[in-house]
Amino acid sequence: MKVILTDEIRGLGSRGDIVTVKDGYARNFLIPKNLGREATAGNLKAIEQEKKKWNLLAQQEKVAAEKAAEAVKGVKVTIQKRTGESGQLFGSVTANEIADALEVKGIHVEKRRIELDHPIKTLGLHEVDVRLHRDVTAHIQVEVIPIGVEKLEEPEPAPAQKSAE
Repeated sequence: MKVILTDEIRGLGSRGDIVTVKDGYARNFLIPKNLGREATAGNLKAIEQEKKKWNLLAQQEKVAAEKAAEAVKGVKVTIQKRTGESGQLFGSVTANEIADALEVKGIHVEKRRIELDHPIKTLGLHEVDVRLHRDVTAHIQVEVIPIGVEKLEEPEPAPAQKSAE
């Protein structure tokens, strides 16, 4: 089935593209979620008129994404996870946890915008990309520390016991 995309879909195309997809994917996913329309003559005409609006909207989105990238750029978030004796994490750090940590700092980023090249399963500092727009990417640092580990301080010596003479 030929479908006109009304939104950008990674791996398929961008707004206004005419793509061929399986019938079920179009009927059950794209069309009900308003991500695409069937490529009929009437819809093609309507899309041509909407392309002008989309171009203006795309420019505005890009400018907003660039401003957001400046706010996010260089941000360092700390995430605490449970670890085993060898320092290996139980599970991994997810995009959702990174989004929540950014939210605590007052930066709103959708979890689907956070791109993890590989699952974060070790302690330490990791570089993570945040794709705010298809042309705008910001880099943040994620520090993973174990839960319950505070800075080790020297214990205060116990007061000397007075001997009974």
